[in-house]
Amino acid sequence: MKQIISIICLICLLAFGGQAQVKKTAAKPDLRIRQNLSDSALLDLVQQQTFRYFWDFAHPVSGMAREGSNESAVFNGEVVTTGGTGFGIMAIVVATERGWITRDAAVNHLTRMVDFLRKADAYHGIFPHWLNGTTGKTVPFSRKDDGADIVETSFLFEGLLTARQYFNHSNAQEEELRNKINWMWREAEWDWHTRDGRNVLYWHWSPNNGWSMNHEVRGWNECLMTYILAASSPTYPIQPAVYRQGWANSNYFRNDRTFFDIKLPLGFDYGGPLFFSQYSFLGLDPRGLKDRYADYWEQNRNHTLINREYCIRNPKGFKGYSADCWGLTASDTYNGYDAHSPTNDHGTITPTAALSAFPYTPEYSMQALKHFYYQLGPKIWSEYGFTDAFNESQQWYAKTHLAIDQGPIIVMIENYRSGLLWNLFMSCPEIQQGLKKLDFTSPHLK
Repeated sequence: MKQIISIICLICLLAFGGQAQVKKTAAKPDLRIRQNLSDSALLDLVQQQTFRYFWDFAHPVSGMAREGSNESAVFNGEVVTTGGTGFGIMAIVVATERGWITRDAAVNHLTRMVDFLRKADAYHGIFPHWLNGTTGKTVPFSRKDDGADIVETSFLFEGLLTARQYFNHSNAQEEELRNKINWMWREAEWDWHTRDGRNVLYWHWSPNNGWSMNHEVRGWNECLMTYILAASSPTYPIQPAVYRQGWANSNYFRNDRTFFDIKLPLGFDYGGPLFFSQYSFLGLDPRGLKDRYADYWEQNRNHTLINREYCIRNPKGFKGYSADCWGLTASDTYNGYDAHSPTNDHGTITPTAALSAFPYTPEYSMQALKHFYYQLGPKIWSEYGFTDAFNESQQWYAKTHLAIDQGPIIVMIENYRSGLLWNLFMSCPEIQQGLKKLDFTSPHLK
């Protein structure tokens, strides 16, 4: 868990801040809780309202996703997030497919975003964690984390490649968008992050601090996408040995133990926070996805079931935990920001955890969704969907949102409903070659 905490706990001092809200870009919708909605109508409502975060609240210059709706010394409305923007791009694809925005509006927005990114700071083609949404300059994530972040960049390209596959019409605007995405994709030097040819990827590189963060990206966690994209690069690929000796070689990669009589093939005991089974799998279709280490459908479903069962058993006796109210993952909390899990539980439930698990546990996720909306809606339902988290033992309910939590709700509900993002991302010829190169099998591979 130290690998994850070492990155995300930095936000503890930054993300919570004051509760004043950044100025919004559109009038608030009707927030009354609508009773007796059909399951389909409730999913429509949640997806569409959550999408407003990436459309109405997008940065007005860059079009990128703001890090959070919290206004503080750092999150002053200018800070945009690389990874969260990747999730937002996938949300724009969903919105286009479902007719919430026009195809032309989506293409214009994405073209503006890509034009901004092509001029923004990047380091060997790899973007920083945060950018200033007006100037394109790096906003340091920490004192030494002021350069390339290969993991955040992988989530950005997860979205960009999905959009490239979706916007496939033969008109000048969509051809231009695809070309610009391809130029950035070909410019990204994934192999640079092997630090002179070592068989592992390194998370950070800085022109000011070099490799001094010294953070190896090893599994099991949310970073599988980083290795898949690095292996799939048409210009700067890594070799399979980097995946096998780097990603799949740590003292917490394999597990193969059972928790609540549920087998966990990979990762920390009890699975860790649920974003491990979600971020990389916004695009990667886990259905039938296997390699020599795991069946990724089994991995992700069982991880989710363990997390839910822990909340039902509620060994620490926190208020509100039940079969209706479950889901531990990284989020804002009453005293900052934390990566919640069964081994790091302080009573905070994060709606994105259960809602982004819809493909794995649809009945249980719907059960949680109805509780969040009908029972807790007056406290956590907002103009951008559900607020980030709540802790009923502390009588605390967030007023804020985070891009990396809002995006997966839209995308994973859509993957449950139609498989749209999975089918698009897995159709990328480079991704298919990269997966084959790493000896993955999948029904998508030709």
